[in-house]
Amino acid sequence: MQLDARNRVPALTAVLTAASLALVFGAVLGAIPRGAVPRAPEAVLTAIPHVNAAVSAVAVVTIAAGIAFARRGEFDRHRAMMLTSAALFAVFLVLYLYKVTLVGPAEFPGPDAVRRWVYLPLLAVHILLAIVCIPLLYYVLLLGTTRPVAALADTAHARVGRVAAALWLLSFVLGNVVYGLLYLRY
Repeated sequence: MQLDARNRVPALTAVLTAASLALVFGAVLGAIPRGAVPRAPEAVLTAIPHVNAAVSAVAVVTIAAGIAFARRGEFDRHRAMMLTSAALFAVFLVLYLYKVTLVGPAEFPGPDAVRRWVYLPLLAVHILLAIVCIPLLYYVLLLGTTRPVAALADTAHARVGRVAAALWLLSFVLGNVVYGLLYLRY
């Protein structure tokens, strides 16, 4: 039986979303055994947040460029930027999951008042946006990769894509603010 992704976008979106969230929550909550993955040297683990911040910054640029290209009707460029953004997100996620699986989530080293009133609210919004983005991103990515550009007008790709891109962009920006608080300011 051949998988026809074009006609199964909602179902594939659900499966990919569930698998992605299971991996993220499994890593963050310590459900993935540390021994399940090989341990890199400490220097590599220490570098991951900084690499991810750079990846996130590049993703902000590629998402913004993708939005601009879509608005100008340059759909081939839009597609290239959004696929690049998806690849950057995949790199980010693999590195993040690897680090969190091995060492757990980073602890906020700053003052408790900053932690309570700045860091945790920013982190909560970042996490919420990331969770909400996942099914939206899979949906528009699957629509965009299983159909020719001309056929996308008959789908919810543009409408859902506007929301997905805005939330995705904001999530990456807030992620870098969180990074700045964790690794640069404190």
